[in-house]
Amino acid sequence: MNRGTIETPPSEDNPPTIGKPSSVAAGIPAILSTIKHGFSKSGLIGSVSSFRKVNKFGGFDCPGCAWPDPDDHRTIAEFCENGAKAIADEATKKKITAKFFQNFSVSELSKKSDQWLNSQGRLTEPMLLDSDAEKYTSISWEDAFELIAGEMCSLADPNQAIFYTSGRTSNEAAFLWQLLARGFGTNNLPDCSNMCHESSGFALSDSIGIGKGTVKLDDFNSTELILVVGQNPGTNHPRMLTALRDARKNGASIISINPLIETGMKKFKHPQNPLEMLGSGKEIADKHVQIRINGDLALFRGINHCLVTNGDYDSEFISKHTSGFDEYQKSVGVVDWKLIESVSGVSKGEIENLAQVIAQSNSIITCWAMGITQHHNSVETIQEMVNTLLLGGHIGRKGAGICPVRGHSNVQGDRTVGINHIASPSLIESIQKTTEINTPTDHGYDAVNAAQAMIDGKGKIFLAMGGNFLSAMSDTKSIAKAMNNCELTVFVSTKLNRNHLITGKRSLILPCLGRTEIDNQSSGHQFVSVENSMGIVHSSQGHMKPASPTLMSEPAIVAGIASVIEPKSPMSNVDWNSLVTDYDKIRDMIEATIPGFDNYNTRVRTKAGFYLPNPPRDSLTFQTDTRKANFRFHSISSLNPNVNEFIMMTIRSHDQYNTTVYSGQDRYRGIKSGRRIVMMNPEDARKMRLQAGDLIDLTSVFQSETRKSSNWYLVEYDIPDGNIATYFPEANELIPLNSTAYGSNTPTSKSVIVRVSKTHD
Repeated sequence: MNRGTIETPPSEDNPPTIGKPSSVAAGIPAILSTIKHGFSKSGLIGSVSSFRKVNKFGGFDCPGCAWPDPDDHRTIAEFCENGAKAIADEATKKKITAKFFQNFSVSELSKKSDQWLNSQGRLTEPMLLDSDAEKYTSISWEDAFELIAGEMCSLADPNQAIFYTSGRTSNEAAFLWQLLARGFGTNNLPDCSNMCHESSGFALSDSIGIGKGTVKLDDFNSTELILVVGQNPGTNHPRMLTALRDARKNGASIISINPLIETGMKKFKHPQNPLEMLGSGKEIADKHVQIRINGDLALFRGINHCLVTNGDYDSEFISKHTSGFDEYQKSVGVVDWKLIESVSGVSKGEIENLAQVIAQSNSIITCWAMGITQHHNSVETIQEMVNTLLLGGHIGRKGAGICPVRGHSNVQGDRTVGINHIASPSLIESIQKTTEINTPTDHGYDAVNAAQAMIDGKGKIFLAMGGNFLSAMSDTKSIAKAMNNCELTVFVSTKLNRNHLITGKRSLILPCLGRTEIDNQSSGHQFVSVENSMGIVHSSQGHMKPASPTLMSEPAIVAGIASVIEPKSPMSNVDWNSLVTDYDKIRDMIEATIPGFDNYNTRVRTKAGFYLPNPPRDSLTFQTDTRKANFRFHSISSLNPNVNEFIMMTIRSHDQYNTTVYSGQDRYRGIKSGRRIVMMNPEDARKMRLQAGDLIDLTSVFQSETRKSSNWYLVEYDIPDGNIATYFPEANELIPLNSTAYGSNTPTSKSVIVRVSKTHD
């Protein structure tokens, strides 16, 4: 059998070209990049048609990120450069047919780069990789569904099936997906949240009673201070730069806290503003705090110590709306400043100055992303950041609040409609009432535990609704082993990725409609709905001709699988096929099952959609164990690398979206034509007797385990000493599967101890 053997992208033959990092984000380069990607992939007419509809009233939701749109208006171009890349990538004219798979074995494809795989075009028909086969071959939809149903119904235990979900999935598809899993008898619903903002949800649910942020987009227009922590908006959420620019115009201060001084937090030229385009750009951050990797808990502990000991806190808010302050006050009153300075890399004086700025601000928004959520102590760090806001009463107040910024366009919505490996008693009761599905009460597998179950032979079937689990997860080689142990792997996808090549004994690729495409069912043209980072649910309706007439929508694929399983293993009273004739029926079922979706079909048809209830924001109501917002105290923890060891974090380049790599360019950081790079402080390089361009090996160290990854090019970069940065997903093989955040079980992709050595031929 000649199956895929290359779990990670192949090594690169030449070192990258290194230039000076950009001093300003967006501007003319962003416009040129948008045009290049759009015209080269979907042509002039296709690009104009798509860009005209993206994020518009009655249009489709950009798959690029979950940043919200304005409530009451839309601009001429309501998208960013990276959103344009995602749209053009989906709307590409290139197609992958059965003939493509006739020309390449799975082994041959696995030796191609991720960029090459993605560039081959849209998947157009169901494909089967049969037992012992070297190549994928065509299969009908009917036969594919029968194969899946047959394998699932032959399992000894429903918990041997794993239902993975990507955040690209709509509310309607996600709701049906979790119904299918629970009807089959399992809560094994790992999703991409487990790898990114699970720490946010876990920490916030305990601190304020809801696993979401508490701000609206309009709050950015009235705030006095914005803290942007562990986030790179210029690459990962470029439209956020507009909100930050406008906040600065309105008098707000912005402080960026990050190990890298990212271009997007320096200056911004709005592509739709001619005066800005001609000028030098608008400043975004007033101040950059270049913190050490994983130094955030120590930094905010120092800030909060200053606020408490100086009496700079809102006693009335604390008394009325919080619990645990007296204990927290005692605990935070004594700190080890040497420890705080050492771990954070920030001096006591600078921390005291930050505390003074925070104390003087009447409204504060704190934003963060995966630079905070992917550490061993992420939950503790987030709760310490929340403590800062609680001290000043910055929740439920105009211009103030908590703002975890999600990446995938509907990752928050998927969780809202039931994609969760932990089923709450209220959800179990609601599902039983509306569908007669008897949801199991045992916790299912999250992403890490799902992988371990497959490695241990307890997971036999892996079904993925979107995504690229192999490349997105930590410990790539272990994930490959997990996939290979499965009897069947099933991938609902739009584009080819590496997980289609590292599979179970049998594997199916089920091609689905994209966000941009027309979805016609028997009742007519359908729309779906999504939820953005600020809790707004709104419609998304594709308008482009599908890449292939044989594509099915995600809801239709779920219904197709379920309708074949139902006669073999009765699950519910759900008429699966009837639901997908008209998606209003799915939304009616969501309304009956999930709180906050009252009058769903009417409200989602309004221009901007509707806000879901948010008790902390709306009424200062906290659904916690104390019925108040909780102060939580945790001791400062940190990684302790030995001599010649470094703390590594993984990051994205500017020309990629999650695991999708568009090119080898990282324009803002001045890195061209290379992804296997290690960013290192120049002084550290000298101490190690290394220089820019050297080929080096990385070996991660965790407990008694080591993992080696060879052939990385050294890039000297402005990063704190003792820290290095590498690209995701190439460096994921260095992150141990069992190295996770306490509480949330999120992989520690931003906290990996590694040894660095020069590669020897």
